[in-house]
Amino acid sequence: MKMIVGLGNPGDKYKGTKHNIGFITLDELAYQENMVYNKTKFEAVYAEGFIGAEKVLLVKPQTFMNESGRSIRPLLDYYQIELEDLVVVYDDLDLPVGKIRLRQKGSAGGHNGIKSIIQHLGTQDFNRIRIGIDRPEAGQTVIHHVLSNFPKVQHEDILFAVKDSAAALKYWVEGHPFIDTMNQFNKK
Repeated sequence: MKMIVGLGNPGDKYKGTKHNIGFITLDELAYQENMVYNKTKFEAVYAEGFIGAEKVLLVKPQTFMNESGRSIRPLLDYYQIELEDLVVVYDDLDLPVGKIRLRQKGSAGGHNGIKSIIQHLGTQDFNRIRIGIDRPEAGQTVIHHVLSNFPKVQHEDILFAVKDSAAALKYWVEGHPFIDTMNQFNKK
């Protein structure tokens, strides 16, 4: 069983914001695979289904971004999922809009959702897909930037990144080691 976690903030107020790109990516994958978010447990909503022959959980923590780890650890334990079968999808200020980067481990890099996950898992060693949202413009705060919607001029780039991330997740779930998935999708 695999667990894919998208980070974001719950509620309509945050629906299309840059900080919710993890939720947006999981929604795209759920749409492609006809999966429905119909389960709630440990402060998360999730879909359970199959991609190919592999059982998969698509998880959207409802704890708000800064407490994401609070729902991830109990779900891993409840379903007895190993860390190597986890991928976290989230926004990254240090990548240009539309760029994705896969990693197997690393620091939080200032991302509070990842800080929470590292704290609750007790390790930095977990798979992740970072989706670029770029840095704020001059005079704009980080908070305002991450909680704002993508401007229309960036929609095509973001759509590409979301679809590319969904393709990477499917490639991984289909049985390719994450290192191979990184090699395949970090080239782009």
